[in-house]
Amino acid sequence: MSTAEPSGAIETVPIEDTSLLAFYRDMNQPERRTFWACAAGWALDGMDFMIYPLVIGTIIVMWKVDPGSAGLAGTVTLLASAIGGWLGGYLADRIGRVRTLQLTILWFSFFSLVCAVVQNFDQLIIARALLGLGFGGEWAAGAVLMGEAIRAQYRGRAVGSVQSGWAVGWGLAVLSQAILFSYLPPELAWRWMFAIGALPALLVFYLRRYVTEPEIAAATRVKQAASGDRPALWEIFSGPILKTTILASLMVTGCQGGYYAITFWVPRFLTVERKLSVVSSTGYLSALIIGSFAGYLVGAWLADRIGRRNLFLTFSLGAIAIVILYTQLQLTNEMLWLLGFPLGFFASGYFSGVGAFLTELYPTRLRGSGQGFCYNFGRGIGALFPFLVGWLSTSTTLANAIAIFAVAAYGVFFIAAFALPETRGKVLHADG
Repeated sequence: MSTAEPSGAIETVPIEDTSLLAFYRDMNQPERRTFWACAAGWALDGMDFMIYPLVIGTIIVMWKVDPGSAGLAGTVTLLASAIGGWLGGYLADRIGRVRTLQLTILWFSFFSLVCAVVQNFDQLIIARALLGLGFGGEWAAGAVLMGEAIRAQYRGRAVGSVQSGWAVGWGLAVLSQAILFSYLPPELAWRWMFAIGALPALLVFYLRRYVTEPEIAAATRVKQAASGDRPALWEIFSGPILKTTILASLMVTGCQGGYYAITFWVPRFLTVERKLSVVSSTGYLSALIIGSFAGYLVGAWLADRIGRRNLFLTFSLGAIAIVILYTQLQLTNEMLWLLGFPLGFFASGYFSGVGAFLTELYPTRLRGSGQGFCYNFGRGIGALFPFLVGWLSTSTTLANAIAIFAVAAYGVFFIAAFALPETRGKVLHADG
């Protein structure tokens, strides 16, 4: 039985069981296979992206690159992912979610391997840009696939739990760094880090065998084929959907910008301003990662418990507070280690609601394009933050630079989320 909002604009179902794992207990086999495939894909995606921030110090020293230029490589990856996400989402609407997911995983895995064999910094920037195209497309296809495969009453927790895979991937990247930099010289260890980033290609075999296209997406494409009414690339910028696209893009810009301002530069902050070695900083990053993982799970639960918007508003304010504490107070290393958990918690947990929220904002015919564009537009603009933090750090401390851009980003996140409608429990329909 479903209910509708008073306006009749959004049809919703009641969320009766709000426990975190209720969605998993009630899943059928195809849903569980999709869940684990997307979770693994997102974990490997996170590992692939976080490898570069972890080796950035070695590259700066080895190739004598200034911090601004080093940050630019991260920015270029994210800018390319914005384009890849939009195109990947559009492709998911045209040829299917699962097929697009397979293609994008193969793409970014191949270019991670290319990163391992580049011979100079210019080649690395090009390889990272090409990797970013597949990186963005993978999120767009995977998030839509999960959003459509899971029933409305469980969507927030299921999609949010998949998001927690990013912290697992981050942890795998840090573990790889600790092992490789302990046993190999730095000039070889960073190359092996990128080589490990090619592992996601193995996931394609699982996708081909076990994961099927969501019925709602398949039905919509059948209708489109019969009517000849295929969605246009620019349709998300027309009519009443334009306001949604603008506000959602701003919201994701804020949440992505704040996240990247912190996570991209914290490894460098620990080794340069806190004087920790690469290996000894692993413990501090571990606290951050554990907090991030906990944040994803709590955020997934809250997305269905209190709603998407309330999750975003609460976590954006929490992130602002903890960033100021982490970067502006004169703390001992022990206190900094303890603050790593809440920093990771608030700087990551809100992402658990983003995928489900964007899925629910768009009709099925435009869901891949709209979700892919908004998330990756935000990622693209947020991609400027690693560069801007690196640039500003040449005239002030890295801690100040991180704080300035992170707080500004989370402020934008709060305002845009406040202006968008709540979509918790929204029922999705096939359309042409």
